[in-house]
Amino acid sequence: MSSDVRGEILRTCSLLMQPGDVHEVRIPRAGRLGTISGYFNDPGKLATAVLAYDGTVPGIYITLNPCNRALLSRAVNRLKPWAKETTSDTDIIWRRWLLLDFDPVRAAGISTTEAEHRRAFTVAYAAMDDLHGAGWPDPVVADSGNGAHLLYRRDLPNDAAATERVKRFLAGVAAQCRTDDIAVDQTVFNAARIVKLYGSMACKGDSTPDRPHRRSRMLDIPTHMEAL
Repeated sequence: MSSDVRGEILRTCSLLMQPGDVHEVRIPRAGRLGTISGYFNDPGKLATAVLAYDGTVPGIYITLNPCNRALLSRAVNRLKPWAKETTSDTDIIWRRWLLLDFDPVRAAGISTTEAEHRRAFTVAYAAMDDLHGAGWPDPVVADSGNGAHLLYRRDLPNDAAATERVKRFLAGVAAQCRTDDIAVDQTVFNAARIVKLYGSMACKGDSTPDRPHRRSRMLDIPTHMEAL
């Protein structure tokens, strides 16, 4: 299993990280270790570092977009506890990805039921079909462990105009696609957005038969990734 998990984490790195890129890995709410954070330009070292925490923390995340390379010096290809500084929006050098996050409405701090989990994908695929009909390319489809993610390739500067553009887009998708039981997260517009490190476990609350912990994963990566 560990080799399969490592392989899935490396697959995520190969999607998000281009040669020379620096990304932050962050583990919030890690109990007595506070926030655990580190900066990586080596996918192999990233995978090794996160496997030490996988399944023991609520979630492991990575910056969706590449960071200022100077931040590597905060913690070079390693994770450190009690991190005081994490990535801010001004630390992002370019917007490469747009995230649509479909999350079942439920009480905070608990995992989703199987029915809620499936329902998130039903709404996400309907939104994907609508966008495809409007001329959008196929996205990366991923399972966050509790809900559904659609990742679209973008090629945008990190500036105020791009931020406003993403905000308006998310608001439009939410107005069109959200339901009483599935929310479209409109807070994911910021350039320094962190996203689940696919391949790692999602461990909100206790794992119970009706609300189990699940492993996040990428489900579909288009053969040809077209940037919008």
